[in-house]
Amino acid sequence: MRREEVALLAGVSADYYARLEQGRRITPSPAVVEAVGRALGLDDAGRAHLRDLIGTTAAPVRRRARGVQRVRPGLYQLLDALDGEPALVLGRRTDVLAANRMAKALFTDFERLPPRHRNYARWMFLDDAARSLFVDWDLQARAAVESLRLDAGRDPDDQATAALIADLRDHSREFAHWWEQHRVHQRTHGSKRLRHPLVGELTVEYETLSLPGDPDMTLFVYTAEAGSSSKRALDLLASWTLSGHSRNPEHISPA
Repeated sequence: MRREEVALLAGVSADYYARLEQGRRITPSPAVVEAVGRALGLDDAGRAHLRDLIGTTAAPVRRRARGVQRVRPGLYQLLDALDGEPALVLGRRTDVLAANRMAKALFTDFERLPPRHRNYARWMFLDDAARSLFVDWDLQARAAVESLRLDAGRDPDDQATAALIADLRDHSREFAHWWEQHRVHQRTHGSKRLRHPLVGELTVEYETLSLPGDPDMTLFVYTAEAGSSSKRALDLLASWTLSGHSRNPEHISPA
């Protein structure tokens, strides 16, 4: 869609819209931002990202200082209570803040990684094991890029986020390519197809839960359909983790 067409649909002049595109010092009204979002055909995540980038004349929200994120004890207890289902907590810039034993067994034990590497996007792009684990790696990796861009738009001055993005752009051609497309995505639910080294292929569905009082943390819970081969694979993985095996086991069939 041409610039003039977007401006017409949004009800603003082409010159005004051009200045918005160029990042000029313009603070549009919320109604104008919403109109531009509709004209561009953006979904809810895209419109939220547009508001973050452009800003509005509404009173700005004062941000608290970006300190180290810490998971409260009750949330750790909740993760442990979800013992049969993989669950993890992601924070800002997709940092992995906590994971239960099933999430560690299904994905990787992030706690064993250096603190700087405990990040979902970094693991997805820079760990060969992640590339082997996801059958649909391209789809999952692209979603991670789009989620990270959405998060970066909320606080463009966050140095840790900028450093992560720069590092990923330097070390992953795929990340650099998808980052330049400027797409955003908010992960609320979906599925992941995995090829696990212990229990073979399985598909898990995930739901995300926002945490009241901790707006920068999200709980991800992964499940499989009852009676399915994927559920049997998860149950087998749970059994294996409880057994405390320390050897390098061969592939276990969930059939």
